[in-house]
Amino acid sequence: MRDLRFFIGVDLGATNIRVALADSTYKIHKKIKENTLRDTDGEKLIRQICSLIRRVGGRRLEKIQSIGVGSIGPLDYRRGVLLNPVNLPVGEVPLRESLKEEFKIPVYILNDCTTAVLGEKIFGVGKDSSNLFYVTLSSGIGGGAIVDGNLLIGKDGNAVEVGHIVVDIDGRMMCGCGGRGHWEAYCSGRNIPSFVKYLVETNPSRFLGGRIRELIKGDNLTTENIFYLARAGDEYALKIVREIGRINAIGFANINTVYDPEKISVGGAIALHNPKLILDPILGQIKAYTINRVPEISITPLGDDIVLYGAIVLAKNPPQIIHKSY
Repeated sequence: MRDLRFFIGVDLGATNIRVALADSTYKIHKKIKENTLRDTDGEKLIRQICSLIRRVGGRRLEKIQSIGVGSIGPLDYRRGVLLNPVNLPVGEVPLRESLKEEFKIPVYILNDCTTAVLGEKIFGVGKDSSNLFYVTLSSGIGGGAIVDGNLLIGKDGNAVEVGHIVVDIDGRMMCGCGGRGHWEAYCSGRNIPSFVKYLVETNPSRFLGGRIRELIKGDNLTTENIFYLARAGDEYALKIVREIGRINAIGFANINTVYDPEKISVGGAIALHNPKLILDPILGQIKAYTINRVPEISITPLGDDIVLYGAIVLAKNPPQIIHKSY
């Protein structure tokens, strides 16, 4: 134990921050989770992350070799800066320099889903795959890709922002980023309630009924409540979830057409809590929208910790392109 090196993994999300302490064998010794501060700014966000790192590091803090961060985007990964994230309005945050200054060790930062696909490659369903894609369906929608064994990063670190691909050329819904017709505007946890309101307003005979009407009247129309009713068999909630599933199928088809992966793993709170409701429409309809052979599509076995696993990999063994850029 005395000879082990230690590493910190950080999953910086819009809803939660997860931090883990792992050793050089990738064994996780401790992990903690805390709600991401809302109505905050960059300095407070940095202080929250540093506090969590100190708590999880404990007496081993001085033995930590490096920190890996999987962060919501967009990023400028070469500078290690978080750039005005849509789902966490904190402005521009110098993550890497702030953490390096605080802990005096190397800090490596990538987009959270790019980090997650590293975790899936080492620990999850992608161990034997050279072409792997990860999708998160959560408060936002994001992706990470390994193509022919190469981790895709992009010029700024935002190569696989699939939540902002266009799935509706009429642009009926506006995304939090200001664009119209983006996948995230229809199928992310933060935006599903707005899409449902649009559906019931434009086609009430199809979508407004059952307990959905009660949710709208009581101002309780949340993504969690919609899927809860669908799991319980509510007819109108199921119609809504199937429409969300149709759009998800288009999004997954676009991923398959562009990246041609062997496997697509799916995570994020919406998928993890509703695996059948999410996967069945995708598997049933994806062939109608893609030219490429349909890959294996499954829920990640790494659950909520997938970005943490990837962040630990990033800290211990950062891709060569990261070394060249830092």
